[in-house]
Amino acid sequence: MFFGLDGVEVGLIIVFTCLFGGILSGFPVAFAIAGAGLISFAIIAALDSAGLLIHQAIDTGSQFYRDLISSGVKADTISVFRYPDLPRVEVPVFPRGWEVALDRNVSFVVNRMNERVLAGQSIETLLAVLMFVLMGITLERSKIANDLLTTMARVFGPLPGGLAVSIVVVGAFLAASTGIVGATVVTMGLLALPTMLRNGYSPELSTGVIAASGTLGQIIPPSIVIVLLGTLAGDLYSAAQEKRASVAGCTDALTYLGEPAVLSVGTLFQAALLPGIMLALLYALYAFGFALLNPDKAPAVPMGSTNAEPVTRGEAFTWFLGAPVALIVGVILLGNLGIVGGQSINVSQFSDTGKGASLRTNVSPECQASMIELHGQAAWDSAIAQQTTIDEAGGVQQSERLTEEEMVQATADKIANAAPIGTGVAVILVLTSLFLTTARGISPASSAQPLLIGATATVLLLLIDIVLISPATSSGAMVLLMALPFAALMYGVVYATKICAQNELIRVVFPPLILIVAVLGSILGGITNPTPAAALGAGGAIMLAAYRKLRDEDRSPKVIIWSTLAIMICILIGINFDLRINREEVGFQSWIAFFVAYAAYLYAFFGLLFACWILYTSGVLSPVVRETAKVTSMVFTILIGSQLLNLVVISFGGEHYIQQFLKSYDNEFTVFLIVMLVLFVLGFVLDFLEIIYIVIPIVGPVIYGGTFDPKWVTIMIAVNLQTSFLTPPFGFALFYLRGVAPPEVTTGHIYRGIVPFVLIQVAGLALLWTFPGIVTIIPDLIPN
Repeated sequence: MFFGLDGVEVGLIIVFTCLFGGILSGFPVAFAIAGAGLISFAIIAALDSAGLLIHQAIDTGSQFYRDLISSGVKADTISVFRYPDLPRVEVPVFPRGWEVALDRNVSFVVNRMNERVLAGQSIETLLAVLMFVLMGITLERSKIANDLLTTMARVFGPLPGGLAVSIVVVGAFLAASTGIVGATVVTMGLLALPTMLRNGYSPELSTGVIAASGTLGQIIPPSIVIVLLGTLAGDLYSAAQEKRASVAGCTDALTYLGEPAVLSVGTLFQAALLPGIMLALLYALYAFGFALLNPDKAPAVPMGSTNAEPVTRGEAFTWFLGAPVALIVGVILLGNLGIVGGQSINVSQFSDTGKGASLRTNVSPECQASMIELHGQAAWDSAIAQQTTIDEAGGVQQSERLTEEEMVQATADKIANAAPIGTGVAVILVLTSLFLTTARGISPASSAQPLLIGATATVLLLLIDIVLISPATSSGAMVLLMALPFAALMYGVVYATKICAQNELIRVVFPPLILIVAVLGSILGGITNPTPAAALGAGGAIMLAAYRKLRDEDRSPKVIIWSTLAIMICILIGINFDLRINREEVGFQSWIAFFVAYAAYLYAFFGLLFACWILYTSGVLSPVVRETAKVTSMVFTILIGSQLLNLVVISFGGEHYIQQFLKSYDNEFTVFLIVMLVLFVLGFVLDFLEIIYIVIPIVGPVIYGGTFDPKWVTIMIAVNLQTSFLTPPFGFALFYLRGVAPPEVTTGHIYRGIVPFVLIQVAGLALLWTFPGIVTIIPDLIPN
């Protein structure tokens, strides 16, 4: 034994020493991790062969151990940490020899690469990483940050600390659209840092707020950290809960928990939204408070208006606040009154399956005792009562095919209960009305006639939907009835678009905002999973970058605009018409809708190819594709290397040793606090990728195998990982900023400036710890 340490402890020290040495050597991280695994295994194998690494294992044949088992203690919970007086027996760290361990490691590496990298269940979700990286790099190359920084500086500059607040706003905006930390920090460092210093801002505040705001992309969706962490956490949570159920005496986690042990990336995106916004608000509040206490170090800097026409306070209040609030609140009230709602009359050919009891009751006595301990006696008694009622009624009602009369009656019931105004119509009219009111607020002096025509058309469309259109009206008839008023509405919208284009804030923010809403809305609303949404974001980013390039070169962007309209036409037709042409009977209007939608799809595809050609000929697409390939290759190479390192730790019992140490604590909060502190410390020297793929698989079975909400656990880890970008001396954001900072800004300025924001991160973690509802409220409101 070395220095009185157990052989497994020495092995862990060797592994992490090789890992830190490889990373700090300057060798590419992706290869340093795999190299650390190979070198550490060779050292441990050599020491084990020499008889120098001895593991003090529990003597399972001792009377003490047998007495513990006889008393009802689970074998899985017995460890030297919980029972230090247990008799021990000396064994090698490789009980069957290092040759057998090497053979198993090679086999496991091949299997894990197949499961997690090449053909496993998580590969589809991991493809979202490629798409989000492409989306982020494309938007970064389109110089969206330049326009946002200039515009937000004009909006917030007149406030104390306004330039710092504008950096936070831009950081949050870029986080939701690009999510690339390095590009965001470098861009803001190049553009904003000289301006802030020139206007009297302190170097500490300037560098701190830029570095911190640039890392918001690691927590605000769509976050690559959450995609990578979510794919891993989902597997860990499912496996840990299955094992927990087995220990409790139940057959599976569904029986024990009463719900599936599932954690998706889409759910984590929902959970991460509020914490990300909270951190951005904390950053902005600190910058504003710093400016109030130190006005000479963060002065107000008026930088001009974003609107070409002066607007009075009354006009601004009416059109930017009063009218929008009245529209939105009015629609919500109409929805609560049943006037606005769904109008679908689709009826399933089969009846609904009867609802079972809230908990499975046909379980073993051991499982019953565990379920009562978990859910409470009241929940168990309620489930028993529900099951008794179901049994008396002849069991759970099975789904049966409806008769023709039942189908007709079900359709009639749906028509009778349908709302007068459809939800889709209401949403479209509210959005267009908000566009009209915004245009009026931007330019009150412009002619109001086209806007009035659009508003009148909105009222006509509502009346037509209420009076002439019923749920049974065909889609073709609805289109004919609404065609003329809709054309008048579009006339007002086109006029409003020309007015809004005069406002710099809307012109800069609106296009990427639409892309963010499309990507995040489809994920958070449960419409699709992250991979198709990421593909939508990548395509939209390419078209947006091409639009920007055409405008910069004074060329017409009409192809991009018409392609965007073609996508909208596809969506509207898909919502309102049945495009399944492989049915036995296809109506004439369905064929017309199909060909129109197909033509729109072809034009939209042509627009995407045209956008790619524009970016290729202008020298933008090639570096974007190369950078995307480099980033994704690094991520997947780190994933493969970390699997090798993990298997080395498993082979000599290191993973089991760490997990037994964590399980020796009875308090789950204590265990999780230890893990969070370890992750925080490791963040000083390791990147988030290394922590996700090396540390989380080791501690995951413990922290995901308890009673904590897995969404809360994962977001707490994600916020902690975000901190790893900021913690000196090895925070990546600090290195990025140091590389572009002017000579007068020293490394000391950057380190001193980032300390308050690291403390804000800790305060944010404390808030999430104290109020876990911040994480869980959105997933609870939006079922996924």
